Amino acid sequence: MRVSQPKPFFIEEGKRAVLLLHGFTGTSADVRMLGRFLEKKGYTSHAPHYRGHGVPPEELIHTGPEQWWEDVLQGYNKLKDAGYDEIAVAGLSLGGVFSLKLGYSIPLMGIITMCAPMTMKTTDVMYSGVLKYAQEYKKFERKSEEVIAAEMKNLQLQEMPSLTDLRELVYDVRENVDTIYAPLFVVQGSLDDVIEPESATVIYENTESVAKQIKWYDKSGHVITLGPEKEMLYEDIYKFLESLDWSV
Repeated sequence: MRVSQPKPFFIEEGKRAVLLLHGFTGTSADVRMLGRFLEKKGYTSHAPHYRGHGVPPEELIHTGPEQWWEDVLQGYNKLKDAGYDEIAVAGLSLGGVFSLKLGYSIPLMGIITMCAPMTMKTTDVMYSGVLKYAQEYKKFERKSEEVIAAEMKNLQLQEMPSLTDLRELVYDVRENVDTIYAPLFVVQGSLDDVIEPESATVIYENTESVAKQIKWYDKSGHVITLGPEKEMLYEDIYKFLESLDWSV
């Protein structure tokens, strides 16, 4: 049975633009509510998908960080091509890592990282996360238990070589965060059990941004954009965006 999957979105509202980046195995659904909130506040937002995301997991395992970074840059350029010269970026998890990478690669108005890792688990542990995502995806497709079991058995026999590249990406970004000077808002859920929460402290302490802040959300886990404190988070993000030196 064909089930509708989340799609990238581009919400044009105001002259200020925010690039919204989802996490590893995530989709634009992770940041859609944030995009709708920003729309009401007069902000344009665009949330692209990385290749292999929002599609069957059999496609995900054949993609990697180099392609995903290209997709991030395409998302940024889509905003530029639409006439938005001043762009902030907000990224969840891997999206936060890419937000930092953008921060030392391209001029940005501001950077928001949400539960972004600065360390990574072993590739075996990471692939177990991919398998968990795959199983949930197949349930969402409403496949039978027998079909899911057979497809999962096949996936378990495969590997995702790019997970090594993903670990290298995270540590490479960590080595370069001291070249970030844009205004920065570091967000971290205290109940995050996916990444090492102290990654937030690493980001905050090692960037060179003069205007920067960090906030811990005591009731939130990893996907903080959809968690119990999401309304507070959205308001905090809005306040941060309003503090930036926009010309429009």
